[in-house]
Amino acid sequence: MTTIKLDQSSPEWNGYEKTALRFFFIYFILQTIPLDWKYYKGIFAINWLNLNYGDIFFITRYFPSFGSATGSFIDWIIIAVIAAIGAAVWAKKEKPDTDYSILYYWLRTILRYRLAIGVIGYGLIKFFPLQAPFPSISNLNTSYGDFTDWKIFSLSLGVVPGYESFLGGVELLAGILLFFRRTASIGAFIILVFTGNVFISNLAYEGGEYVYSFYLISLAIFVLAYDAGRIYNLISLGKPTAPNLFKPVFTGWLKNGRIVLKSAVIFFFVFVYGFKTYKGYRTDPYQFPKAKGLKGASGIYNVSEFKLNGKVFPYSVTDSTRWKDVVFEKWATISIRSNRPVILDSTNYEQISYKDKDRNYELAGSGGRHYYSYKADTVNHLLLLQNKNSNYKNDKLVLKYSRPDSATIILSGVNNSKDSVYVLLNKIDKKYPIKLGRRNRLKL
Repeated sequence: MTTIKLDQSSPEWNGYEKTALRFFFIYFILQTIPLDWKYYKGIFAINWLNLNYGDIFFITRYFPSFGSATGSFIDWIIIAVIAAIGAAVWAKKEKPDTDYSILYYWLRTILRYRLAIGVIGYGLIKFFPLQAPFPSISNLNTSYGDFTDWKIFSLSLGVVPGYESFLGGVELLAGILLFFRRTASIGAFIILVFTGNVFISNLAYEGGEYVYSFYLISLAIFVLAYDAGRIYNLISLGKPTAPNLFKPVFTGWLKNGRIVLKSAVIFFFVFVYGFKTYKGYRTDPYQFPKAKGLKGASGIYNVSEFKLNGKVFPYSVTDSTRWKDVVFEKWATISIRSNRPVILDSTNYEQISYKDKDRNYELAGSGGRHYYSYKADTVNHLLLLQNKNSNYKNDKLVLKYSRPDSATIILSGVNNSKDSVYVLLNKIDKKYPIKLGRRNRLKL
């Protein structure tokens, strides 16, 4: 027979403690056990024979959301109402032999594992600095005031990959500690400090992860609450404190089955996910497109001459028609700086996309430039440009290109308004102090 029992008598639970546990048991089960059909649709869409780190990240990031992808605290209120009703029904139907210590143990175990998986999901894409990559050439040549607060925060993290890896290491350590009952409270405390800072940063910089970060905090609070009284009594009050003597004793298949299950979870979410994330970091960072750009064209170019329908437009700070400069990235993106207004792509929550058209990090939260993905026909010397911003789906250009020398590109063709365009680009040999580092001199 399969059972779980305690190696000592269960502590007595008074009335309000039972009421609280009934509520929190239902509440957190609804918060952690996936009940959203869209989540299972994503699970079944995964190619398990060719698993990608983005697939595992998707698994780790579940949290209940009835509306937007970023979630809302209104969802929590709905779940709390359901939990309150369920707890009231439970109180009336409860059996007299219900062991609340066992229920508390299982609930805390579920939350420990859910919290561990959640923080490891983000920890590894920071440890291998993928979440906030080093700024693109376009980003390095965009005015500070053209960025949203969130993008400034992300770019600031991206220029110090060593620090980003350290932050990921902290999350990874906390997640591993949560897998073990004896160190779970230490892991939960680390998360409260670390993810608490993430939550405040999301509020301050208007990030899109504030609901999810507070979701992880709520789980950590519940996990830490188990030992919080003893910790406070010992450290703050300096009083003698009895250790936690709770120890479950497993019989039947649970005795060995739990070890197998724990080992499988750790192996999958730490080692398999870690290997896949490292491979992705080396071969396919998810924030920028994978398709290679025009060979040898990477860099920033000054617009020396600009014609529209044969009319020459001289350089102007205020003219919204004339281009100011053009950036060719290493990947298949061209960004054009002009005085033409930009409706911002305000996507600011984490998502790992496989298709280049869905990888919008370079333009998200960034104004001052229009970003175009392109396909190069190297035989006919054509560039087929499509504005990557979802607010400009009809903005397309077909441009013929020529390269008289390695520092010059001439573009000519038509824009989406059927106007003829002629652009003479001269490459700028620009040095970036942030790439040279503090110990290298920048010669002017």
